[in-house]
Amino acid sequence: MKLFTAVAATAVALTMAFGAVTADAKKLKVQASSKSGDWAHRFMTDDWAPKLGAMTGGTVEIDVLPTKAVVPHRETIDAVANGILDGDLNAVSYFSGRDPAFAIIGDLIAGYDTVDQVRTFCMHAGGKEILQKLYDKYTKGKVHVVGCGPYAKEAFVSTIPINTVADMAGVKVRSPEGLAAEVFKRAGAAPVSLPFSEVYTALEKGVIDAADASAHVNNNASGMYKVAKFPIYPGIHSMAVLQFIVNKKVWDNLGPEGQTALEVWYGSAYDAMRREADLQDRAIAAEQRAGGDITVIDWTTEERAKFREIAVEAWYDFADKSPLAKEALDAHINYMKQVGLLKE
Repeated sequence: MKLFTAVAATAVALTMAFGAVTADAKKLKVQASSKSGDWAHRFMTDDWAPKLGAMTGGTVEIDVLPTKAVVPHRETIDAVANGILDGDLNAVSYFSGRDPAFAIIGDLIAGYDTVDQVRTFCMHAGGKEILQKLYDKYTKGKVHVVGCGPYAKEAFVSTIPINTVADMAGVKVRSPEGLAAEVFKRAGAAPVSLPFSEVYTALEKGVIDAADASAHVNNNASGMYKVAKFPIYPGIHSMAVLQFIVNKKVWDNLGPEGQTALEVWYGSAYDAMRREADLQDRAIAAEQRAGGDITVIDWTTEERAKFREIAVEAWYDFADKSPLAKEALDAHINYMKQVGLLKE
């Protein structure tokens, strides 16, 4: 009888605990920069979103919405701050119009050789902390930065062959506003600001000749190479940094266990995405080279160096536009010297 009573009491306690967990369960609604059907979006929704629920026993789940699902891509900051979205997985460069520091953190054009270098800067060498300062300033502390970093060095999508910096002259190129646009402008191109979701149609209709678009695998999944037959791979320009921000109240309500789970999930998801994107990028490039219909262009070391020289000038000019932009560039420079990308 005592054993039955003990078992019954345990069952009641577990039921009550499960009920409490279910009642307190939180499903985070976040908006990404990728559109529905893109490789990156499918990777998150199909492969990784379910893992957060599994990690937390269902207490914390995540719904990764495509770009523009709730608000335009440049308005996610306000949506997160005001609780319309719980968070975003958006491109930092989209917010360059608010402060040049977003451009410096969002994509130091032509600055780094590998994705790992930029992720290390973001997560361990000051990038994340500067991004938090930006959100403290522009949202009055209503946003918490979970992390930041790219998952791929982007391929450059083009409908015309661009083999050198000189070939950039007069090219209408889709580019995020801010630092990226300035670098392309100084190289002689004509930047056009468009969200990623509109790039294919703009290329098809001749609104643009080329695009700072996305990873080779993402561009391929979006059908870019049906109209853009001259990709530059590996890319010459961009490793767009994506942020993971969460509404501060939502973050606080997750508690230490939920917060840790979200941080671990984020880091694991984007490390996995980086590795998978790199493997698929390489395979797609090899297939394109063998197929003959698409010309994969790889700039020489000398041409890449010319482009970097143009970019460096733009870095410093942008850094002069705000105190946080200067702090952001100083952090980049210190880190780049530490890892040997720049000389002391």
